[in-house]
Amino acid sequence: MPRRASRRPITVTRRRFATLAALCAPATAGALFLLSAAPHSRAAPAPLKIAFAYVGPVGDAGWTFAHDKARKAVEAEFGAKVVTSFVENVPEAADAERVLRDMVAQGNRLIFGTTFGYMVPMLKVAAESKDVKFEHATGYKTAANLRTYDSRTYEGAYLAGVVAGGMTKSNVLGVVASIPIPEVIRNIDSFTLGAQSVNPKIETRVVWVNKWFDPPKEAEGAQALLNDGADVLMQNTDSSAVLQTAEKAGKYGFGWDSDMQKYGPKAHLGSAVINWAPYYKKAVGDALAGTWTTGQTWWGVKEGSIDLVSISSKVPDALKAKVDAVKKGLKDGTFAIWKGPVVDQGGKELLKAGQTADDKFLHGINFYVKGVKGKPPKG
Repeated sequence: MPRRASRRPITVTRRRFATLAALCAPATAGALFLLSAAPHSRAAPAPLKIAFAYVGPVGDAGWTFAHDKARKAVEAEFGAKVVTSFVENVPEAADAERVLRDMVAQGNRLIFGTTFGYMVPMLKVAAESKDVKFEHATGYKTAANLRTYDSRTYEGAYLAGVVAGGMTKSNVLGVVASIPIPEVIRNIDSFTLGAQSVNPKIETRVVWVNKWFDPPKEAEGAQALLNDGADVLMQNTDSSAVLQTAEKAGKYGFGWDSDMQKYGPKAHLGSAVINWAPYYKKAVGDALAGTWTTGQTWWGVKEGSIDLVSISSKVPDALKAKVDAVKKGLKDGTFAIWKGPVVDQGGKELLKAGQTADDKFLHGINFYVKGVKGKPPKG
């Protein structure tokens, strides 16, 4: 038969009680310690590793400088939640693919490619790295884990044109242009339209250097334009060489992408700048929150991504008021830069009176408007 438990009461003396209490106390205390310490022992989430591929040096004073300034703004905004890095001078060639793969291998889960020529390499690496999010500046192709972003630089070009049209004495403006893609041609045209809005006699001349960043070539192109009668220069290149050339010649110029006033204070009429920080903060916030999705973004004056800053005291108040009016109209939607009638060099009507260009039209611009001399290069 199974043995029954004894019903005899257990006598616990004071000594026995003290002994039992001493034996039980450490275990009880330990259990309480573990319970109270458990929430504090959880490791903090690992920071999001973010990498940036730059086409030029961070000290170019223009395009890449603006991107790196925004990268630093991301660090300031998110602190220990992120770790950022960059590789500068990454060519728009096969080597970009190697750099992007290396960024993935280093554990980066959000990668920004900051120039148009990275599009094909980024698409290829994105297809092989589904757990990584890619952001491509100025491109037009997307994937499930790759989206594009851009700034409406043509708005800054138009604002600069308004000032240039009112400041020129020769009625000849010059543009040092980089690569003949719609983005750059659109900026040349918009600069011209802005100038024509205050001075219908304007003629714009263009020199192409086929590089984003090549200070000697940019300076040569600027000098050629000055020799051809231009007395106000703009650029769609990345260094301050064009403004510096205008300074040496006693002519006028603009900063581009970043504020370049200090590189040619006498020549400087204003700088058409890009502020990438608002978009970069949004993109990183999306990735951290798990809300990141593919798509295309194109921000301008309205979103705080484009501005004309450090306008010279030489610019008359009436021109400054015109610039402010255009900015206000772009912000509240009451003004459109590309609104008809707009005609090309041959007089062909591209936009009818009252017709406003949509983004598809703007992305496909490969022509010069009336007032621009020469023909845009092909390819």
